[in-house]
Amino acid sequence: MSDSTARSSPIDGLLEQYRPRPGVADELMQADGSLRAVWQPLIRQLARLSPEELSQRTARADQYLKDAGVYFRQYTGTGSTERAWPLSHIPVVIGGAEWRQLSAGIIQRAELLERVMADLYGPGDLVNGGLLPAELITRNREWLRPVQGLHPRSGHFLHFLAFEIGRSPDGSWFVLGDRTQAPSGAGFALENRMATSRVFHDYFPAANVERLAGFFRGFRDAINGLRGDGDGRAAILTPGQHTDTYFEHAYIARYLGLMLLESDDLRVDRGSLMVSTVTGPQPVSVLWRRLDSRFSDPLELDESSALGTPGMVSALRSGAFTMLNCLGSGVLEARALMAFLPRISQALTGEALSLPNIATWWCGQPGELAYVRDNLDRMMIGPALSTRLPFELEASTVLGGSFRGAASRPVADWLNTDASNLVGQEAVTLSTTPALIDGQLVPRPMVVRVFAARTPDGWTVMPGGYARIGRTEDPTALAMQSGGSVADVWIVGDTPVRTDTLTAPPAGPFVRRLSGLLPSRAADNLYWLGRYVERAEAQVRKLRAYHLRLEDAVVPLVEHLGDYISDFGTDIEDSVPLGLLDLFDAARGCAGKIRDRFSTDGWHALDDLSGTAHKLAAGKVTAGDDAARAMSVLLRKLAGFSGLVHENMFRDTGWRFLTMGRALERADNIASLLVAFADRAAPPGSLDVAVEVGDSVMIHRRRYSVETSRNTVIDLLALDPDNPRSLICQTRLLREQEAAMPRAQTKRQMSDFARQVLRLDTDLAVAVPEEITTARLTQMRAEIADISDALTALYLG
Repeated sequence: MSDSTARSSPIDGLLEQYRPRPGVADELMQADGSLRAVWQPLIRQLARLSPEELSQRTARADQYLKDAGVYFRQYTGTGSTERAWPLSHIPVVIGGAEWRQLSAGIIQRAELLERVMADLYGPGDLVNGGLLPAELITRNREWLRPVQGLHPRSGHFLHFLAFEIGRSPDGSWFVLGDRTQAPSGAGFALENRMATSRVFHDYFPAANVERLAGFFRGFRDAINGLRGDGDGRAAILTPGQHTDTYFEHAYIARYLGLMLLESDDLRVDRGSLMVSTVTGPQPVSVLWRRLDSRFSDPLELDESSALGTPGMVSALRSGAFTMLNCLGSGVLEARALMAFLPRISQALTGEALSLPNIATWWCGQPGELAYVRDNLDRMMIGPALSTRLPFELEASTVLGGSFRGAASRPVADWLNTDASNLVGQEAVTLSTTPALIDGQLVPRPMVVRVFAARTPDGWTVMPGGYARIGRTEDPTALAMQSGGSVADVWIVGDTPVRTDTLTAPPAGPFVRRLSGLLPSRAADNLYWLGRYVERAEAQVRKLRAYHLRLEDAVVPLVEHLGDYISDFGTDIEDSVPLGLLDLFDAARGCAGKIRDRFSTDGWHALDDLSGTAHKLAAGKVTAGDDAARAMSVLLRKLAGFSGLVHENMFRDTGWRFLTMGRALERADNIASLLVAFADRAAPPGSLDVAVEVGDSVMIHRRRYSVETSRNTVIDLLALDPDNPRSLICQTRLLREQEAAMPRAQTKRQMSDFARQVLRLDTDLAVAVPEEITTARLTQMRAEIADISDALTALYLG
């Protein structure tokens, strides 16, 4: 196709502002300004869309990401916040033939890194033979001496890798960095694909774009194959919800059907790695580590780590489980190591690297310091042994010009005092790719992250990945922390691509699978999620009742109600008290720790609830009717969340813990309510408050033809099994859930938890209102607390 044909009028308008910089390779355009063949179909598709339609499509993609809960964590000097995922809506398009060459180079590099790591933790021939300086390894904090001599159970140290690659001005690809520690981004690549396919929903299915599902299916099957013949589980080990890639950890765990664990979930018992679950300790045979190595075991590695599991190194050394990637793999990320890989490749394989590094020098080598000093104008200098430099610094590697600095000290000071600990890397210029900004395509710098996974058939490369796109033409603004964005990567072939899914066709008859194991930590968070939500609802009802009565003349009742609310840590001087906000935040915090087990709709409902409460608190809500209306808004949103949980959440063990948490909290709340407002010494009007806060006004009017009395209130709120707010309804619910718990089916004798629930339920079932005195209600509250303690000891301890 000629340039004039490809750049017809609609395309001209689309590319009006597209001006690649001189001397910079561009993914879309060739040096003569014509469109590359692999991009032409996509550009023609874009040119057919009106600005309004294109805007609607990109908005649809952004809404998908919001609905799916995709986020990244933005770090500031005062903490971190969750930010919307910054999708660049135009994919990076690479031809299939070019990608096959790239994949071959990635596989060659993955094999080389495996051999290097096996040597570094094995015979040490690379150091002994002079191919690597000893100090480059021994001074690296990611080289872990306790791992020396370890023989991985799988036979391999590395199973999942990522590589940052860029294109140089001459069009060739090179490696900017190796990610061997705990590579992130594969899950985000999936979500980028899902969102971008919504922009091009009518074009993508027939665009010959390689699908990603086969890559993940192959790696999932490889993980399951590493489990062996035993009953050991496969899991992902995450540092927790406050890490910047936690969303991805939860997403991949759901997508591949793996358990998501934190170090507190694990313990080493008689040499085996075990996960604490509600059915007791269970063995773990494969652990995909997303936690930095040195934090993994405070016993043998970093004793200050609060994230590790004591004894993990010992269990790994004994071959009790397989770790992906093996502890100590972070040593391969040392930037200075790249300076030696070409020579190591020749020595170990007899082959040159088909995918070269960015040019790198280690200043500790004889003669290299002088070279670096003479070439500062085209070089980035930084600590050689640092293993995980910020991406902004990585981007400065490819500035094509000035050195931005790896530290505040002058470069001359680095060179004069720390030369043996410096790495120099030649500055190169990144290629640019189209980004959609204000309705126009403009060139922006990019790098691509590529993923490789080990399978029984060898390494396989994801047919795509994700690209980091610069916010401006300045290539140092690639990181999301600096305002950069990310894009899908399309590998486009010449022949149709069949639709693929993660699930292979079943080989035999249908079998209904049982729900997976529930770790005790996840159960604990679900239990407390239920308690916090129910506690918040109770406080909202009490606050509404209080503000509705503020202007009444019945001062003793208002004061009594205010004192009662204050006893629960809620300051009634604030229309939307801080204590109430704390409850919503606590509930959100519990849900955030179990994102792999909590529905997206449920998360959004809870997030919206917490956000609304904070907005009301920040607004000018005044005491009285205004605050009562605000509480009604929160009650409606609480009802929406409860409806989602009740109607949509699968009735598995996790749901039972959430339900038991709500039941125990509601039982305690009703008991405390009756203690305060059904007592004979309570001020006039207290019984009506109890019925109102107990959400039973309508049924009380229908059920009882007499005025509110203590007996009618006790009967309805304590003893009526048909009232979902009553005490006995909560004990019946607890008995029902306890009977369905997995451990209950393996014990012949009743647990303390089951025994105490049965005792309280029986007492309520045979009681009459006159017997439920204030003293008995106070005693019931203590029994409810004992039930909670027994449940915790049985399942959550």
